[in-house]
Amino acid sequence: MPQKIVCTNRKSSYLYDIEETYEAGIQLYGCEVKSLREGRANLSDSLARIVNGEVFLYNFHISPYPHSLEAQKLDPTRTRKLLLRKEQIKRLSGKVQERGYTLIPTKVYFNERGLVKVELALAKGKKTIDKREDIKRRELDRELKRKYKGRIK
Repeated sequence: MPQKIVCTNRKSSYLYDIEETYEAGIQLYGCEVKSLREGRANLSDSLARIVNGEVFLYNFHISPYPHSLEAQKLDPTRTRKLLLRKEQIKRLSGKVQERGYTLIPTKVYFNERGLVKVELALAKGKKTIDKREDIKRRELDRELKRKYKGRIK
């Protein structure tokens, strides 16, 4: 059974240079997992931080599951704890303390065993010049594909 992607952070590749990715578990309530199975999640403005040797995910919006009484009491954007190994947390905290590195969640998915996982990216913010260069490169690639579409077989 392949992984089922729940949601992705499409802005992350545009705003950041992604250097490394990590797979982390996430602590959730049962009604939140049911809501994720229906695809009711949004990663757009979320970020991860390391606090006292633990990694937390902020601003990850999971809409309440409509058939649960427990879900109505939960805050959709509450802070959620991410589950990583101690060695990984130490490595990430060392990198994050360097200038310019941040932890960005890039996608949330169900793995082969049915567990909810978050892909965390260690990233550096892009400058506007870099963003413009990426746009130019993308446009050139599109033009070349259009131009040689019929010729290459």
